[in-house]
Amino acid sequence: MERKIRIAIADDNSFLIKAVSEKLSFFDDLESRFFAFNGQEFVEKLKANPAIDVILMDIEMPVMNGIEATAWVKKKYPQIKVIMLTVFDNDENIFKAIKAGADGYLLKEIDAKELHDGIVETLNGGAAMTPSIAMKTLRLLRNPMEINDVSEKEEVRLSEREIEVLEQLSKGLSYTLIAENLILSPSTIRKHIENIYKKLQVHSKIEAVQKAKNNNWI
Repeated sequence: MERKIRIAIADDNSFLIKAVSEKLSFFDDLESRFFAFNGQEFVEKLKANPAIDVILMDIEMPVMNGIEATAWVKKKYPQIKVIMLTVFDNDENIFKAIKAGADGYLLKEIDAKELHDGIVETLNGGAAMTPSIAMKTLRLLRNPMEINDVSEKEEVRLSEREIEVLEQLSKGLSYTLIAENLILSPSTIRKHIENIYKKLQVHSKIEAVQKAKNNNWI
């Protein structure tokens, strides 16, 4: 008889750990070894029991999140496969998880059969991904500029007025026309544009508009 696939789970939600464990229990070739409620606890448990084939890793966890824990695992035990199992499919999490070394990315709503197939596929050198995640990953790869902007999405804060100015700029309007449309003076428009350039770290209208579109601000 072939050895069972040894699995560990990291998730701060005990209900979800139970739900995932139940899905795994349907299959004779899978064996759940241990679970932990945060990344730090998981790291300690893995040090004591490193004989694991696949980790199902949540992202949003206290003390040490899943992305930090994945980076640690991949440095210390590169042979262990890590599948992110999360409710989030936003671009920033996908990009950071892949960068940290994640081997797959599945959403928690996945059914038991798909989870099993994803685990086996990943162990065989594939990359298990929920279709929506795969599409987003392809888009990130096709648009490297979006990848560069991912970490900035949280940090850049444009005012409503600045977004209005950007929208007008994207239509190719002159400063004078923008000033008329927004009932402001041309010098005020110039000041807003100066601030926009500074915040977005760009040097031209084209760059500013492109970055705003990439971030879905306009």
